[in-house]
Formats: sequence, C-alpha cells, structure tokens
Amino acid sequence: MLQELNVIKNLTGSAIAGALGGFNAHVANVVSAIFIATGKDPAQNIESSHCITMMEAINDGKDLHISVTMPCIEVGTVGGGTQLASQSACLNLLGVKGACRESPASTSRLLAAIVAGSVLAGELSLMSAIASGQLVKSHMKYNRSTRDLSTVTS
Repeated sequence: MLQELNVIKNLTGSAIAGALGGFNAHVANVVSAIFIATGKDPAQNIESSHCITMMEAINDGKDLHISVTMPCIEVGTVGGGTQLASQSACLNLLGVKGACRESPASTSRLLAAIVAGSVLAGELSLMSAIASGQLVKSHMKYNRSTRDLSTVTS
C-alpha cells in the first residue's frame, strides 16, 4: 500500500502539481522546523528541500525499503543564528555545535545527515498515516475550523 501511495502522492502528485526539485510528501515542513530550531535561515529551505522519496516493497512484500535523496542540504554550525541561545542549545543537544579543527565541516555534514534522517522519518510517518486513514481522522478530530469564529473579537 505504501509503495502505491508513493507513486500516487510523491511521484504523480508532485509532477501534476509542477513541483520543482523533488517528489516527496512534505520535506519542506521538516527542513523548515530543523532550520528554525538550529539557527539556519528558513529561506534556505527552498534548495535544501529538494528531495526524491522512494519506496519499494521487498522480500515478497514483507518489508518496505524507503529512501530519500537530498542533493543540496545547506547547513552550517557556526555564525549567524547559531549564536542565539535556544538555537545554540539545540545544536549542542544534537552534538554539532561549532567547528571541528581536526575535521573541517564534519559537524555540518553530521547536521545534514540529521536533517536527512529526520526527513526520512517524517516521510514514512506521513505516508503511513495516509495509508491507514489516520491523517484524515486526526485532522477531523483536531480541526480548528469547526470553532465558531463569529464570536471571536479582536
């Protein structure tokens, strides 16, 4: 089921929508969240969210192989917003704060791997929610538009 959804939503749906830079479910959401949390410029989301998500049933359909290909994750671990208290704490928590003299860019490479791993988890989670019908159920349960906004005052 997930493999069929991958073809319908990620590949066909993205092509019909005229997507540039990838065929995926919601990579930009994950990338933006991590960028804001770690002091990156959220505008860099555009290039960094280029991603192709692929899913393939293997072992006679008993297992699922899922992969993300992200050719341009633009991250850094020094300067700019990385110096803000909350963002610095987040980078410390991830173990990627600052530069490494012995291995230049190693912390940036690790942060890029964390972004890609988070994207992979998010893609699997969203596609599973769609396949099981839980996405629509949760949206209906927590739908804020059911609130009577006519009684709200500024």
